[in-house]
Amino acid sequence: MRAKQLATCDDLRALARPTHECQVMHPLSEKILNGDPRSLARLLRAIDDRQGSYLVALAELYPHTGRAKILGITGNPGAGKSTLTDRLISHYRKLSNKVGVIAVDPTSPFTGGAILGDRIRMQQHALDEGVFIRSLATRGNLGGISRSTADSVHALDAWGADVILVETVGVGQDELDIARLAQSTIVVVPPGLGDEVQAIKAGILEIADIFVVNKADREGADATVRDLESMIAMGHELHHSGVRKGAHHGPQRVDLEALQALAGDEWLPPIVKAVASRGQGIGELCEAVERHRTFLFNSPVGEQRRRERHASELSKIFATSLIERAMQSIAGQFDDASREVFLRRQDPYSAARELIAAFLSHESSQLIPIP
Repeated sequence: MRAKQLATCDDLRALARPTHECQVMHPLSEKILNGDPRSLARLLRAIDDRQGSYLVALAELYPHTGRAKILGITGNPGAGKSTLTDRLISHYRKLSNKVGVIAVDPTSPFTGGAILGDRIRMQQHALDEGVFIRSLATRGNLGGISRSTADSVHALDAWGADVILVETVGVGQDELDIARLAQSTIVVVPPGLGDEVQAIKAGILEIADIFVVNKADREGADATVRDLESMIAMGHELHHSGVRKGAHHGPQRVDLEALQALAGDEWLPPIVKAVASRGQGIGELCEAVERHRTFLFNSPVGEQRRRERHASELSKIFATSLIERAMQSIAGQFDDASREVFLRRQDPYSAARELIAAFLSHESSQLIPIP
C-alpha cells in the first residue's frame, strides 16, 4: 500500500485557489520590474520592517536578478567611504549605468532608525532618476550590514540596477558579512595606519578583493601601500625574498607580479591609490573591479566563490526562517524554558533539545493526511 502523502494547511489553501489567481503578480513586483522607483521604495520599507507580503514579492522578483554588479565598500570610520561611494556613482552614471546604493548606518537608540539618512548623503544625485539611494539601520545587527541588506540588494537588482553599491557602517573587524554578500569587496584604508594595519589584518583587511588607499595625497600613503603589500604576501604564505624589492635595510616593496605568478589561480587583491575628494583613482578602481568580475565569472576558483556566496545566503535565510517559525509555534514554551534556565533549574542544552522536540511535534500536528 502506498504511504499517504501529507500536506500542510497552506498547501490545501493554495490548491483551493482558482488557477488564474496563481498567475497574478504581486502589485509591487510588476511595477518594480517596469522600473518604478516609488514601488521599489515601498518594497524596501516593507523588507526593513518585515511587514506585509514582502516575501511574495521577493520570490517573484528573484528570477529577474543576477545581472547587477554588487560592490561592497567597507573600512574604518573616517576612511572616506561615503566620498568614494559618491564618486563611484558619478563614474557609473557617466557610463549610463543605473545605480542602486544601500548605505547601512548606525541605529538610533530612540527610534530604531538610521541616524544618518539618505537625505544628507550624496545629495547631488537626489534628483537623478537613474540613481536610487536607501539608508538602512543596522538595528543592532553585527557584521556591519543590516539584516535586510541582502533582500534589498535583490529588489534593486530586479529594479534594473546595473551596479549596486553597499556601504557598510564602518565599525572595524565585525564587518565580515559584507564579503558574503558582495561580489567584490572594496576595503578603504586611510594613510598613516602604520602598525594598525598589522593589528587589524586578521579582521576586515582579509576580506578585501580590492584595497583603496584613500587620501593618497597625505603623508604616509606610500608607507601604507607597502604595509598592505607585505600583509598580502604574508596572507598568501608567499613572504620570502623572491618577491621583495628594495635594499635589505631600507623601505621594501613586494613584487606583486611575482606574487601573482606564485599564487597561480588565486586572486591577489590589487592596491589602488585614490583621492576620492578630487575624483583621482576612481577609473583605476573601476578597472580593478572589472578584472575581479572577470576572475569570478571565468575561473574555477571564482565560480566556487560565487557558489559559496549563494550557499551562505541560503543558509542564513533558512536559519532565520526556521527560528522565526519556531518562535511563533512555541513562544510560550520558550518563555517557560528561559525562566527555568534563569533560575538554574534546567541547563540550556537540555532546554534547547526539549524546545526542538516541542517544535517538531507542533509541526507534525499541522500536517493533514491526503486521502
